[in-house]
Amino acid sequence: MWAQVVSRPFLRLQPFTVSVGLLALGGIPDALAKDDYEYPHAHEPIGTVEQIYEGTMLPDLAVSTYRNIDRLFPTRTIDGSDHPYALPNASRQLQNVHFTYEGKQYDLFDYVAVDSVTAMLVLKDGKIVYETYQRGNTEKTRWMSMSMAKSVTSTLAAAALRDGAIKSLDDAVVDYVPRLKGSAYEGVTIRNVLTMSSGVKWSEAFTDPASDRRALLRAQIAQMPGAAMALMASLPRAAAPGTVNNYSTGETQVLEEVIRSAVKMPLANYLEQKIWKPFGMEHDAKWWLDSPNGSEIGGSGISATLRDFGRFGLFFLNGGKVAGKSILPEGWVREATSPKTLKDGTALNYGYMWWPGRTEASIKDGAYSAIGMQGQNLYINPAHNVVIVTFGDQPKPLRRNLIAPLAFFDAVVAALD
Repeated sequence: MWAQVVSRPFLRLQPFTVSVGLLALGGIPDALAKDDYEYPHAHEPIGTVEQIYEGTMLPDLAVSTYRNIDRLFPTRTIDGSDHPYALPNASRQLQNVHFTYEGKQYDLFDYVAVDSVTAMLVLKDGKIVYETYQRGNTEKTRWMSMSMAKSVTSTLAAAALRDGAIKSLDDAVVDYVPRLKGSAYEGVTIRNVLTMSSGVKWSEAFTDPASDRRALLRAQIAQMPGAAMALMASLPRAAAPGTVNNYSTGETQVLEEVIRSAVKMPLANYLEQKIWKPFGMEHDAKWWLDSPNGSEIGGSGISATLRDFGRFGLFFLNGGKVAGKSILPEGWVREATSPKTLKDGTALNYGYMWWPGRTEASIKDGAYSAIGMQGQNLYINPAHNVVIVTFGDQPKPLRRNLIAPLAFFDAVVAALD
């Protein structure tokens, strides 16, 4: 059995009214968390989730909000390990990196400043070669993942496949999520969802109040069980399954429902059981819920520390193994992180909710990334045993990196060699 643990009630425009309502629904302080210290940012002012998606916060408020997203919605706790995976400092530290991007010269300090990086960790051969915390962040700061969570959710689908709870990626989604029977998801496979090629119509425009992405956010704000799946079931078909790739956070919510149905437990608990505690993540993490004691938000809402995201990268670098035991299907890491093709043979620069490398160097190295808007990155380079994690507080949810992260990551890898 799993503990139904929910964090502090979320705060939006009317915190007192909302808090009372959540307490009535079971939203209680997270008293059972493993971390026994007071969270260092717990009393900072925060903005609203609408401001995050509209990009209407000034930098100081954005920073305090991004490290307190568990106050925006109820969350489920992912307990850390009693035996953290050691991350020793390397004997030789990375001092600086110089590189050219779009004809201009930059260095590490430019990248941190220009791309609004609030924390960065670089691991080489499992050792820390560079680590920095900015804007008041510390080793205990939990930061929002945004769409990096999609790569975590796809990994849990792999674990369920390895466990036999999911029989095949070519199984029909509706076999696991009966709520979607009769919808545009009829005929869609789990593999289609993993590559975001279900053919179901979707608009991902974060800042457009009329977009499907904002409709999904409103369903989350409503905190009514089943609201997200009701939205997904209402969407029309735009193309045949497997023929068109369309980036959709909604697909990840469908995948969440598939996994939850298959493993018969919440995703946070499954993550804790399969990876978080066994691999040795040091601190508790949090995961947004669609309603008190409800389902995790599959496409965003994980908040964890910099080093624990780094450890998740090492888990992948290690082939998805814990103490020599495979948690994921054989060959999954390469399969999930390499480019796919659509039914008609069209090349797709997307894996199973992972982004393959796009620069010459990263493609050659088989590098891949989990990427979240506003500056969140988990970059993994298996050819050089490098993992890089960045937290960012870019003001708009539009993936407007003034310096492309891969240009910097390529330079870091080259410098470490």
